Amino acid sequence: MVHVGRRRRRRRIARYAWPAALGAAGMAWYGADSLRHRRESGHGYEVRGELDVRDESFLRTAEALTGAPVSWGNDVELLINGDQIFPCYLETIRAAEHSICLLTYVYWRGDIAHEVANAVRDRALAGVECNVIFDAVGGMKLEDELIELMTDAGVKVTRFRPFKAYALKRAENRTHRKILVADGRVGLTGGVGIAEEWTGNAEDADHWRDTHVRVEGPVVRGLFGAFAENWLEATGEVLAGPGYLPKLDEGHDGGPMMVVRSSAGVGDSNVEALYYLAIAAARESIDLTAAYFVPRPAFTEALQDAAERGARVRVLVPGANIDKPPVWIAGRASYDALVGSGVEIYEYQPTMLHAKTMTVDRHWSAVGSANFDNRSFQLNDEATLCVSSDKFAALLTDQFERDLEVSERIDPDRWQGRGPLQRAGESVLKLARREL
Repeated sequence: MVHVGRRRRRRRIARYAWPAALGAAGMAWYGADSLRHRRESGHGYEVRGELDVRDESFLRTAEALTGAPVSWGNDVELLINGDQIFPCYLETIRAAEHSICLLTYVYWRGDIAHEVANAVRDRALAGVECNVIFDAVGGMKLEDELIELMTDAGVKVTRFRPFKAYALKRAENRTHRKILVADGRVGLTGGVGIAEEWTGNAEDADHWRDTHVRVEGPVVRGLFGAFAENWLEATGEVLAGPGYLPKLDEGHDGGPMMVVRSSAGVGDSNVEALYYLAIAAARESIDLTAAYFVPRPAFTEALQDAAERGARVRVLVPGANIDKPPVWIAGRASYDALVGSGVEIYEYQPTMLHAKTMTVDRHWSAVGSANFDNRSFQLNDEATLCVSSDKFAALLTDQFERDLEVSERIDPDRWQGRGPLQRAGESVLKLARREL
């Protein structure tokens, strides 16, 4: 009887030993990775030499740092909110003659989801090669009937990084890019997802505020490259030929542009390095719009340094209408240091602010999918269009000013007087900054 009891105890111990060991290993991995993140996040960069975003040396530095080629002779059109974005988006699809490459993180529901799927289907039935990627996490709400509608017409549709037991570590690495390329000649990118929330004109809490761009010229090849990179991983196919990569001549009026794309990896990503470089180069002004603003200490210090050397630094983020309140609370943990250094922080009031833009010295601008947080800088695949142009920067600045009119500025004195409960929430959620 004694031996039987011992065997039973051993079996009970063995039953829980493997799950406990796996759990301990997972916690150890996550803890080590968190320590690495905190260690890396404690220091920024040191720029040796002078930088000016108006000088070609800045472009050469950005090109060398990110590997993204600078191209000239491009045209860019700024698109604000769904009322401007989706008509252009649908028109671009319907005008395609050879190929369509559509990549999105969010593909949810609503009339616009059906309109996009129908437009792509129609071009496929007309003989256009159509390729669609949506992220396996961001596209969870996509209706199966829309996938069938497109695939039945010959559209190649694929999910990016669906969950697999042997690749759990990559589950947090998503493609957050939003790209549409038609015939390799016209491209759109920015912050917009395909869902009803992005329709309209930010007129109420159900219709979000966002920014997108339409480009033509050699820079389109950079957008196609960002799509092709994700397509290759998802399908194993290399997209080639003049239907995807036609000869693109430079125009005479367009300023220099580049598409910087980045992916998760060890060390700093291209978009992260680019943003730090631009902030460090600022002499007069920085206007930053960020849907999710949870800066690591190095970026908080970079913004402080810019303000302390005389640049006017303005940061526009969502207010209480944000769709992810924990991100908002965690980001507010950085307000003390920023407003204390003269950084102006504004919270947008009418609806969810989903735009991701930055303008430096009213000349260099960035519009893309990257937020100002660790998820965009370290975990996700992102793509950002950079434009060196006083004219384009002026358009972004005008929109920034209009957004400020319906935003509330964080008053330094009032902010210092917030209660202990609010401070505690910020401190707790700040610990999760790596995943936000």
